Amino acid sequence: MDGNVFTVLDLVDLDLKDHNSLNLRCIAGRKGLTRTISTPELNRPGLALCGFYDVFAFNRIQVFGFGEVAYLKKLLKEQRIENLKPLLKYEIPCCIFTHNAEVESFFIEAADNADCPVLVTDLPTTEFTIRVLRILSNIFAPKVTRHGVLVEVYGLGILITGESGVGKSETALELIRDGHRLIADDVVDIHCINGNMLIGSGANKIIGHHMEIRGIGVINITHLFGVSAVRDQKRIQLITHLEGWNEKKDYDRVGIDSEDLYEDILGVRIPKLDIPVKAGRNLRVVIETAALNERLKNMGYNTAREFNRNILKWIESEDAKKVYFGKDDII
Repeated sequence: MDGNVFTVLDLVDLDLKDHNSLNLRCIAGRKGLTRTISTPELNRPGLALCGFYDVFAFNRIQVFGFGEVAYLKKLLKEQRIENLKPLLKYEIPCCIFTHNAEVESFFIEAADNADCPVLVTDLPTTEFTIRVLRILSNIFAPKVTRHGVLVEVYGLGILITGESGVGKSETALELIRDGHRLIADDVVDIHCINGNMLIGSGANKIIGHHMEIRGIGVINITHLFGVSAVRDQKRIQLITHLEGWNEKKDYDRVGIDSEDLYEDILGVRIPKLDIPVKAGRNLRVVIETAALNERLKNMGYNTAREFNRNILKWIESEDAKKVYFGKDDII
């Protein structure tokens, strides 16, 4: 999390909607809401409730489902509630009861005494586990911030990079006007999900979906082009690096050399294209074409390789003609 602290209170206060909502409410141990959640993993404390603590993952969120709740009732019935004390002596981030379970009063009292937050959700255990793991995985995912503009072009997430003033925002504005979408301008937060996928989003939600255009100032893309012109996050699948035209640089004109050009971000290799900027070049069309070409590659068709194969076949056929025919026969 890059040094940031994520607490139980942060988990409860997450602004989540619909299928992401955790529906959490605190019923005990409110003084402990500032406890830190240090890992995205969860633990079912069945063995601990039975008295086995040798491998107790106390640093994880403890999830109580039907089984754990039934065992707590058994402890109360058999008057063995003292078995609960060792559990709460650990610095547990919080205990979460699913299925809107009715938590036994002795557990609430013990949690209050230990300042251990007890949360309840109406979600079933499986559904809650899926949601919270997805949320925590995103929160704890490795993150890096890059200078650039992230846009969605024909469904492909493209990160436009380059020196300040090269025309990144102006190019993105043309793309947006042409029906494509803006994710973030100027500063892009990049999270690595599952070790092989990069998700980009705006670094600041308050100023998100705004763009700074030199000579005009800050503009609100949502207000100018509508909500269909923006989205909150997108997978990064291509990097286009804009640079001033260099007469001495040998730019790839076929596409074979660019196949080996990648940029490594958080251990994930992303295809990269160096696009020279020159008066008269329509960068919007160039990037749109690059997006379509990348989609073709993802579908298994590589234009540059196919072109190269056809050229080789043509050369071989011409050589064959020279072997079997004389100069006069070919003419």
